[in-house]
Amino acid sequence: MAAEESRCLLGYSAPDANPRVQDRRLYLAAFAAVLGPLSFGFVLGYSSPVIPELRKISDAKLRMDSSQASWFGSVVTLGAATGGILGGYLVDKAGRKLSLMLCSVPYVFGFIVIVSAQNVWMLYFGRMLTGLASGVTSLVAPVYISEVSHPKVRGMLGSCVQLMVVTGILGAYTAGIMLQWRWLAVLCSFPPCIMLLFLSFMPETPRFLLNQNKHSEAIAALWFLRGPHADHEWECRQIEASAQEEGLNLSEFKNPSIYRPLTTGIALMFFQQVTGINAVMFYAESIFEDTNFKDSRMASVVVGSIQVCFTAVAALIIDKTGRKVLLYTSGIIMALSTALSGLYFQMVLPIQNNSSNPDVWCSLSSASPGPESNISWLAVISLGLFVAGFALGWGPVPWLLISEIFPLKARGILSAACVLTNWTMAFLITKEFHDFVAFLTSYGTFWFFSAFCCLSIIFTAFCVPETKGQTLEQIEAYFRRS
Repeated sequence: MAAEESRCLLGYSAPDANPRVQDRRLYLAAFAAVLGPLSFGFVLGYSSPVIPELRKISDAKLRMDSSQASWFGSVVTLGAATGGILGGYLVDKAGRKLSLMLCSVPYVFGFIVIVSAQNVWMLYFGRMLTGLASGVTSLVAPVYISEVSHPKVRGMLGSCVQLMVVTGILGAYTAGIMLQWRWLAVLCSFPPCIMLLFLSFMPETPRFLLNQNKHSEAIAALWFLRGPHADHEWECRQIEASAQEEGLNLSEFKNPSIYRPLTTGIALMFFQQVTGINAVMFYAESIFEDTNFKDSRMASVVVGSIQVCFTAVAALIIDKTGRKVLLYTSGIIMALSTALSGLYFQMVLPIQNNSSNPDVWCSLSSASPGPESNISWLAVISLGLFVAGFALGWGPVPWLLISEIFPLKARGILSAACVLTNWTMAFLITKEFHDFVAFLTSYGTFWFFSAFCCLSIIFTAFCVPETKGQTLEQIEAYFRRS
């Protein structure tokens, strides 16, 4: 019985083998998969250094005004929402590996369209295509990694999805300082090409193969991922026992093993966006300019570096601390930092800037001069704390959890619903941010975000299960018993 429990903990049995040697191929498969999120990060980061350039470009057909620049930044989220729906279909029909490989096509083609753009509409179309690929990637990559990993390292490898996203954002910010916008698009097309090459040598996930009744291929995949000394047949039996594929119909949404993880996943995606990450990142450059950090591109690099560092910390400790501890810590830090940001704006910005003109609010240089400007350090500290707090928990953990909590037979459609929720909320928060400011005032908006950060802590306490150290089959059994 003790041996059986040990197998459940580790996901495989290898008493006479070196786990580090065994995990090398698993890490290689995970690396190939996270090249997709790296591409996704380059897509998200591309707009920040490019928009200022396109607003000043001499070509009238490509020059953007404020409204067009806003669409150039946010149209990616519409493409990603569509990609989330498409990914939910592909991940179950084509498989996890092939779905990721297919993502490279719209990634590369989208950047080719941007490179060859002759007008603003071609830029929009290119951004939409890269957003479509990003939506599929954001769904499929976490699923692939969770299904090839064993519980001992699944949290770390799953957190690497968000780590590679923020690394891609930082890469785009840094390269944007040196490269013209067309050459930056060329650079951004390289990661998906490398992903396509690497994934062609990696296996499909054993769970998908067993779901397709391909037992021998599943054994071969486990041999690659776990090494020759693991008990492959035992792991296959565990997967098959929990799968029992029956198909998914509407009546099954009354089953707690379906609706409970679905509502939990949708709420996680909702809270990730309404805690204000896109709004805060949108306002970061103006905050740095107010504190004499005049190079806005370098400011973006600083913010991106904070994201990468703290996401890396989360990846390293998540399998030791657990998912809920990081969500608690992250929520508390974000609640405090957004409350401090609201306090700063209430003290510094004149009342008229908070009433009816959000465009004026978006320039901190319009803040009233005087002793209040001496507290600009408060804005920088609160911004840094918010980004660090988000990267520590609410950035990586929701994506990891939705790859863990869904049953195998419904993983595609339930993941698609969560990804659609995430990208829809991202679009609304990004596009309607100015309306929030006009209605609630600038400081009211940040206190609004702070309130949602507090609600996210309560939600974590009562609704989020701890999945640390559990197999995917054990997690599914937990919801089935509820």
